[in-house]
Formats: sequence, structure tokens, C-alpha cells
Amino acid sequence: MTSEVVNKETAGAASLPWRGGFGRLFGAAVLSRTGDALRGAAMPLLAVQLTDSPLLVSLVTASFFLPWLVFGLLGGAIADRVDQRRAMWGVDALRGLLMAAFAVAVWQDVATIWLLCVVAFALTSLQTVFDNAATALLPAVVEREQLATANARLMTGQEVAMRFIGAPVVPVLLGIALAAPYAVDAVTFLLAAALVATVPVPESVRKPQPSGATIRRDIAEGLRAVWHDRVLRSICLSNGLSSVGVGALIATLVLHVTGWLGSGNAGYAAVITAYGIGSVSGGLVAARITARVGQVRVLIYGVVIEALALLGLGLVRELAAAVVALAVFGFLGMVWNVTEVTAMQQRAPEGMTGRVSAAFRTLSGGVAPAGALLGGVVAELWGLNAPALLAAGLMAACVLTLVPAARTGMN
Repeated sequence: MTSEVVNKETAGAASLPWRGGFGRLFGAAVLSRTGDALRGAAMPLLAVQLTDSPLLVSLVTASFFLPWLVFGLLGGAIADRVDQRRAMWGVDALRGLLMAAFAVAVWQDVATIWLLCVVAFALTSLQTVFDNAATALLPAVVEREQLATANARLMTGQEVAMRFIGAPVVPVLLGIALAAPYAVDAVTFLLAAALVATVPVPESVRKPQPSGATIRRDIAEGLRAVWHDRVLRSICLSNGLSSVGVGALIATLVLHVTGWLGSGNAGYAAVITAYGIGSVSGGLVAARITARVGQVRVLIYGVVIEALALLGLGLVRELAAAVVALAVFGFLGMVWNVTEVTAMQQRAPEGMTGRVSAAFRTLSGGVAPAGALLGGVVAELWGLNAPALLAAGLMAACVLTLVPAARTGMN
């Protein structure tokens, strides 16, 4: 990448304002992720109080993933058809009311495991519209050269909110009342909706839908846009492949640390904290790294280094090695995510960002549960360290899917 482009990217990063549209989007994203962390930590605890069936408890988790397979592409098509800002605040307002009603059900002691499944499914179904609309809206709020910095700030803020703000206060809220985490989650949704509703955006530049256009045709156009763009196709396939590995790793990481390493709960807390610190650190420098190295090179170098980190995690039977490996994995993972989303936003055809985003999210979200199941099978057959080695192999294989993107000459 030329020094002129690097300087332009750096200048764009420096001038990205906190006041105005981006600042409100950032505040809404952090609020929502804080609420997500509260709910994500509290719901499993509530589930095990409502039933002693592992199958029923697992259904709650499955209910969070399933809507991406069922409605992910539909959510992207809807996001491209409507005013994204209105869609976002409307969805968050609806989710806030839903969570408020659920908090009342928990408070009145009438919640059941089936209600948990329904609420989880409904929240993620609405999220398919919200997330794709948010991805499509950001390029209308910041300049093109500011996208990498904007994505990095959003993702870093969300990571901090999830790991260091939301989840740690769950025990405090549960000490107040069993329904408290869900009530606070409802408030975060409503406050986020209010912030998004005030985001100033230019008049919509989306072209009117052609006569006879249908949702099915819109979805097909989005999929074709990804498939026929060599860079988007390569990144999307790499994203799906790596999601299988991440699913396998995350599903069995607690067994790897407490069992194979013999480091107990304290060791597990250490590697999770290392991952969080690595992710936040990566977010702080992601835009500058991408500006200097180039998007495709960052993606390729990133998966190679991640593969080496996971190889060390799977071969070295020391807690210190696991801490370093997860810190590196978190750092490169955040840089990879920022670069991936930025490239997708920049290359998506006009008016199709929501659908292109949906294709990426549906693939990655759809294969993650399969990766988790695969990780369990591999651990059962070949040992508790085997999923880390599997994930390392899949990360290395991502290089092959990224070769066509590198051949385009894209930086």
C-alpha cells in the first residue's frame, strides 16, 4: 500500500468524530452489548434452575443460533429494503419490551424452560434485521476511509462491554433479584433505541425496488453478489471455515484447560481474560495495521499466526502457553474481524450491504454449532487437546480460500 493511502487512512482515523452520528451508534452498540452480556450470563443459570435435563438446557443455546439459519438471509433483504435507522431503533424498542415482559415473568416465578427458548429465538430473529441494518448504516454515517477505524472502535467497545462490564456485574444483580439482569437488559435496549433514533443520516440513496422485485429475488441477488466477487467470496468462505474451528475450540476450551492442562477454574478464568485483553488490544490498533499492511495480507497473515497460536495451545501442556496463545488468538481475531467487515462494506454493491452482510453472518452463524459438535466428537475420540489442533488446521486451510483474493491484486 502506498504512503499516500496510508496517510489518508491515518488522517481519516484521526478525524473520526465522537459527537454526532457515530458517537450515538457507538453508545447504542455498547449499551446493547452490555445487556447481551447480562442476559448471556444469566440465562444459562436460570435454565439449570428450571430443569435438570442437559438436552433442554442445550435447547436454549440452540434457540439463540437457529434464527440465523432460518431468517439470516431474510433479515439482510429486509435491511436493504427499509430505512436502516428506523429498523434498528424499532427492533431495539421491541426487544426492550420483550425483555421487560420476560423480567416480569421471572419476577412472578412463572418463567419456564420453554419460555426461555421462545424468548431466545425471538431475540435472535429480531437481531438478524438489526445487525445487518447496522452494518449497512455505518457507511452512511462515516466516510469510506474511516470505516476501518469506525468498525474497530465499535467492536472494541462491544468487547469491553461484554467481558469487563456486563458479565462481571451479573452476580451482583442476581443478588438483588433473579429478574434484575433481564430488567437491566430491557433498559439497555430501550436506551439504545433512543440513541439510534437520533442518529443523523443523509437522505436514503437506495434505489427504488424494481417492479416485480420480491424478497426471494433480493436474497438471490445478494448471494450472487458475494459469489461473483472473488474477494467477497474468498473472505466469506474463509470466515465460514474459521467459524467451524472457533466453534470447536470454544465448546471444549473449558475441558482443555481444566482437564488436559489440569489448571482448574482459575486457569480457565486466566485464559478467558487473556483472550479478552488480546481482543481489546487488537481493536485499538486494527485500523492502523490494516492501513499499513493491506486488507488481504492482514487476513492471510492473521490466519497463519492464529494457526500457530492454536498449534501451541494444542501441543504445549503449560498454562502460561495457553494464556499467551489465547491472547494472540484474541488479538489477531479482532484485527481479522475488523478487516473482514470493512472489506465487505467497501466492496458490497450499492444498496446490497445488508444482503451481503447476511450471507457472511448466516454462513458463520450456521456452521458454528456444527463446529461445536465436531469439537466434542474430536475431544471424545482423540483427547481434550484435539479440538485446538483441529482449529489450527482449519485456520491454516483458510489461506487456501484467500488465495483467489490475493490474486486480484487487492491491497
